[in-house]
Amino acid sequence: MRTEHKIVTRYYQDYADDFVESTHQDITLPGDYRWIHKNILYRMLSAALYYVAMLFALIYCRLVLHIQVKNKKVLRKSRGTGCFLYGNHTQPMGDVFNPALSCFPMRMSAIASASNLGIPVIGKLLPMLGGIFIPDSAGQMKDFMAAVQYHVRKKRCIVIYPEAHVWPWCTFIRPFPATAFRFPVLFHTPAFCMTTTYQRRKIGKKPKIIVYMDGPFYADSSKSKRDQQLELHDKIYDCMTARSRASTCKYIRYLKESDL
Repeated sequence: MRTEHKIVTRYYQDYADDFVESTHQDITLPGDYRWIHKNILYRMLSAALYYVAMLFALIYCRLVLHIQVKNKKVLRKSRGTGCFLYGNHTQPMGDVFNPALSCFPMRMSAIASASNLGIPVIGKLLPMLGGIFIPDSAGQMKDFMAAVQYHVRKKRCIVIYPEAHVWPWCTFIRPFPATAFRFPVLFHTPAFCMTTTYQRRKIGKKPKIIVYMDGPFYADSSKSKRDQQLELHDKIYDCMTARSRASTCKYIRYLKESDL
């Protein structure tokens, strides 16, 4: 018998609102922060930690969140080049671990805010797990871009959540900037998207999670870099918006305050 859940309503002022805040939300990267570690012991520990995290991901995503991934075979087309994978940000923990399972055997990295370093326990481990943190100053941008290029050359799946903020169980795609697509244009790699949707379950209060993978998406290389970013943005935003219509229930309803 299906268990009905009372929908929770949350109100927002704009799409930059945070509904999930980590400890030390205002953390910033130190001036001597290192994005690339070539020390052999660090890399061995990183590899071991990653596979431990994969085991946890398998248990958490399959048995706790009940995530089902559709069409993940499309990611096989990027194993020789690496890729950028864009998704809607609706699961604080699932959005960390599910892409790692979906990308396997490719290793996953993720471009993320430095505020994630403030997450208790796991925050300090995120650099070893593939976290590429966005710099806080223009002076750090060169090293940051070098780190992104390093992961591309390693043929990894680099995950980006262009909506930036986690809105748990959100069933619509929020607007995001075209600048998020400068990476596949700059590094000439394919782009993919994953859209998390929510369906009613016969048993349990929380929805079933189905994630759709789509791609690869390419931009017309004869266009300017700006126009290529816009082209990729439109293709992926439209695809994710269409996929999001597969959601059949709401666990949390988001309403804009100005519309009340």
